[in-house]
Parts: sequence; C-alpha cells; structure tokens
Amino acid sequence: MAEQSTQATAAAAGRIAIGGDLPVNRMGFGAMRLTGQGVWGEHPDRAECQRVLRRALELGINLIDTADSYGPEVSERLIAETLYPYPDDLVIATKGGLVRPGPGQWVPNGRPDHLRQACEGSLKRLRVDEIDVYQFHRPDPKVPFEESIGALVQLKDEGKIRHIGL
Repeated sequence: MAEQSTQATAAAAGRIAIGGDLPVNRMGFGAMRLTGQGVWGEHPDRAECQRVLRRALELGINLIDTADSYGPEVSERLIAETLYPYPDDLVIATKGGLVRPGPGQWVPNGRPDHLRQACEGSLKRLRVDEIDVYQFHRPDPKVPFEESIGALVQLKDEGKIRHIGL
C-alpha cells in the first residue's frame, strides 16, 4: 500500500486568478526577507535564501511578491539567479515607487520617469520581457496620483507590465 503524504502544499489554500487570467495558489511567497538586516543589503546566508526559494516552489508556491526596494534590488536579483528559467506557472509580482537612500529609509517616488526607470530595472533584474504584476508601492504626496498611474498604464500599453497593482 502506498504511503500518503500528509504534507500540505500551497494548493491546499485554493486558487484565484489575478486580473482574471493569472491563476495562482492563494498562498504566495513574500521575498522581502531574502535581504539583509532591515531589508538592506545581502542576506548573510545566500545559499539558505536560495534553498528557501526552491523549496517554496516545491511546496506549490506559484506567486512570488518582491520589490526593487528590497535590498535594494537584492531580492529581485536573487529570485532570477535562483529560479530562472522560471516554471511556466510562476507569477512574479514586483513593486516600484520607493527609493532607499539608506538603511531604514523608504522614500516615495511616484514621478513618471522614476517609475519607468524602476520598471525597466526590474525587467532586467528579473530577466523577463513583461512583469506579471507591477505594483505601485506607495503614492507619492509630491506627485499627482494620476501622473503616477498614467506612467504605469503607458508601460502596460508598451507590453512591459501585464497587470497593474496598487
């Protein structure tokens, strides 16, 4: 008689479709802590971070949430270095709109030119032509919200973003 596994997987939480066309398990993986202390710099145990990412996929995680500000840039690079080429069903959601001038500093930047630069940087670091879900990390009180969102819509129209998240 075959042994049954009692190990739960991410699929046990059920599924949703982001934007109606990106099916993911309800349980995803947040990659913020794949960085150093205070979400700044490299994590001291890079190999362990890579093991965690691989194990997440083994357990059925097919949604990874990250941001260019995690590290900064550390989390996105580590995801690509560890998992690229990506499984067909993996959805990567990343964020832009915050800059990190130093540890503990999170400064909103919703200028359209910054959001374009941030998105294009994420595309390169993640090694993709289109970001599945690009999220506006935080509104910038110095920039009209419509201008920030307009920049994301333009990037979507250019095929660089599949879905915009807020």
